[in-house]
Amino acid sequence: MDIKTLLANIQNTSFSFDVNGLSLNSQTVQKGDLFVALQGNQEHGYDYIEDAISNGCVAVLVDGKDVECSVPSIRVDNLKSYLVKLAKNLYPKANNIKLIAVTGTNGKTSVCHFISQLATSLNIKNGVIGTLGLTSIDKKTINTTPDIFTIYSALQNYINQGMKLVVIEASSHALVQGRLEGLTFIQGIFTNLTQDHLDFHKNMKSYKEAKGKLFNKNSIEKAIINLDDDNHSYFLNVSSEIPTETFCNNDFSYFKSNEYGFICKLNNFVFELPLIGNFNLSNALAAYKSIRSLGYEDDNVIPKLTELSPPPGRMQKIPRKNIWIDYAHTPDALLNVLKTLKFHYPDYRIRLVFGCGGDRDKTKRQIMGKIASANANSIIITNDNPRSEKPEKICDDILAGIKVENDVQVILDRRKAITSAVQTLGEDEVLLIAGKGHEEIQIIGSERLAFSDYEVAINALI
Repeated sequence: MDIKTLLANIQNTSFSFDVNGLSLNSQTVQKGDLFVALQGNQEHGYDYIEDAISNGCVAVLVDGKDVECSVPSIRVDNLKSYLVKLAKNLYPKANNIKLIAVTGTNGKTSVCHFISQLATSLNIKNGVIGTLGLTSIDKKTINTTPDIFTIYSALQNYINQGMKLVVIEASSHALVQGRLEGLTFIQGIFTNLTQDHLDFHKNMKSYKEAKGKLFNKNSIEKAIINLDDDNHSYFLNVSSEIPTETFCNNDFSYFKSNEYGFICKLNNFVFELPLIGNFNLSNALAAYKSIRSLGYEDDNVIPKLTELSPPPGRMQKIPRKNIWIDYAHTPDALLNVLKTLKFHYPDYRIRLVFGCGGDRDKTKRQIMGKIASANANSIIITNDNPRSEKPEKICDDILAGIKVENDVQVILDRRKAITSAVQTLGEDEVLLIAGKGHEEIQIIGSERLAFSDYEVAINALI
């Protein structure tokens, strides 16, 4: 059924236009696209129809109301229920590729990229969809998991490029909002669950249930679960009707840290894992289990673990300096990264630059302040992405968790905060710049300003 027939079945209307693509976002509309304006979509709904037209859309589907505009406008009641049909119709190849989904609070990006790196080393042509964008398509994404049309379109493009495997970060928002609906995954991987996104989910129970939606027997063929996480029993239970594998750090016969990572023994193989942090032991194991589940033997997989490298903004080291950039923006992630640096650099003072995002879970700010207070020798609190909130209020929320006796400064200008920390770093000190990681913009009010923690830190050394 072509899209004209599909739309005619939805609404008895005649059409005189061709559709090249589908878009829920007026900013990403391309010439020839059909713009889908959903009711209640505050960013890209009714109010953005003219923007979509300016960007080249040939027609508009409008949810539950009539709209007059300069291109054909079709009213569709309960439009959201037709998104999967529209996506499958225009991108019919999207489900003809092996898909792996990774969900969890922390580690999704690293696990996805480790799987991709291992697959590439085994000559499996593959792509990744997630926080860092769409690999091989060179396209940035607004969300960790893009909207349903972006995903289906990307998958069809991947297939046209001859790819055999795609790894997708499955965020809790995406699972609740149906952005992965209609797709079948050969694997679903659970990394961990800690506090985040309670501004959206309201409580940890709802957050956990959102993650659990991935492990539906109708959409996934195998579950791979992290036994080291306290919530593993819940995820084993929700995936009880499908084949399941597990992983935990006890899978290693032993591991010993050094300045560059770990010396490990796994299934009688001794090798160096060039990643610091116990959490990266877990992330590497998840990727190892994933590739093994594709049918590859240890002889092929384990030697490739020595070649893994962190994705941008995930424990990313500034060359020749003890300065680390990390995306840690949750209490658990910040604690893990600080403990990692203390573990690998036991004789060094730990310095920290961080903030918290505005218009997001406010309850974690004081908790992160306490974690910083207990695990860093000196702290600079600065802007993250304050968005519409007052930066001073965000900093006050963080300061509520920091002990009075701590060495702490507030420098709201993030560029000045990073520059100050880098240029005053002692020989016996390690600096962590946390919160934004790979991000290349900073959102202050309604402005999206070019900003990279990595570039600022590099420039501060010049």
